[in-house]
Amino acid sequence: MSPRQLNFLSAFSLSVAIAVVYHQAWGIAVAQPILPSEAVETGVISTGISINLFQAFVLGFIQGATEFLPISSTAHLKAVPMALGWGDPGVAFTAVIQLGSIGAVFWYFWEDLTGIAKGIIKAVQTRQYDSLEFKLGLGIGLGTIPIVFFGLLMKLLVQDLDNSFFRSLSTIAIASIVMALLLALAEKLGTHRRPFEKLRWQDGLIMGTAQALALIPGVSRSGSTLTAGLFINLERAAAARFSFLLGIPAITIAGLVELKGLLDKNLSNDAILPLIVGTISSAVFSYLAIAWLIKFLQKRSTWIFVWYRLIFGVVILTALGMGFGT
Repeated sequence: MSPRQLNFLSAFSLSVAIAVVYHQAWGIAVAQPILPSEAVETGVISTGISINLFQAFVLGFIQGATEFLPISSTAHLKAVPMALGWGDPGVAFTAVIQLGSIGAVFWYFWEDLTGIAKGIIKAVQTRQYDSLEFKLGLGIGLGTIPIVFFGLLMKLLVQDLDNSFFRSLSTIAIASIVMALLLALAEKLGTHRRPFEKLRWQDGLIMGTAQALALIPGVSRSGSTLTAGLFINLERAAAARFSFLLGIPAITIAGLVELKGLLDKNLSNDAILPLIVGTISSAVFSYLAIAWLIKFLQKRSTWIFVWYRLIFGVVILTALGMGFGT
């Protein structure tokens, strides 16, 4: 990494992290918080904060720009809005606008997805299960089981997820640092030579197990699966490509569950419109992020993300250790 890139990452991480802890310490607010009991009438989505159309667009941008980069969209959807004084948009809003990211994956990988579907049907009809398409489909199916299981378990055991330890700044910082170190280790130890055409169904199970770690904010679904892919010697672009496909069922399920829960509350237009704007914004910027990352990883390594995560996590922990945000 060049000194210019390192300086940029340091400055960006420092500014976001300090803004977050400063806001928490002194309670600076751009949008006035309102009581949870007023949620349905005022457009508040599950967390007791108001989300207007501009904020929804920005949150969609953050979701789209970070969902497929190995830096954790959930962490940034908590940290950046708090830095801006908007408050934490919460799990429900975050999960619903992720449907835009899923739309972008379908948009970008439509030919791959239709090929996988046709390959599975043909394999079942002919009872020949050696095709790449069948292996990919089986891998995606098996790889989705761990995150669904642990996601349901977390939802049952953690009553107030928005305000739990799992969504705290310290958890985000620690997870960011740990995953940065694991990604660096994967870069060092992996050969990065196995192409997409050599994927096996077992790879889906391995990367799917790693995907379950993304239930902890700061880990990053893309980051955990990409790291696992590098550990099993996949090419960087191949690991990213399969990571995107693997995330389709998990993100779709989470988004639809939260969307159903919100619609059951008979939300007003003030609440629904921000969801629509955020989802559309998320879709557009997700598509751009997917295209950029695949092209980037065809020629370059993931070290820029390793340094970003390290700087981001260390700065937040340092600031919290000095008493800010407590």
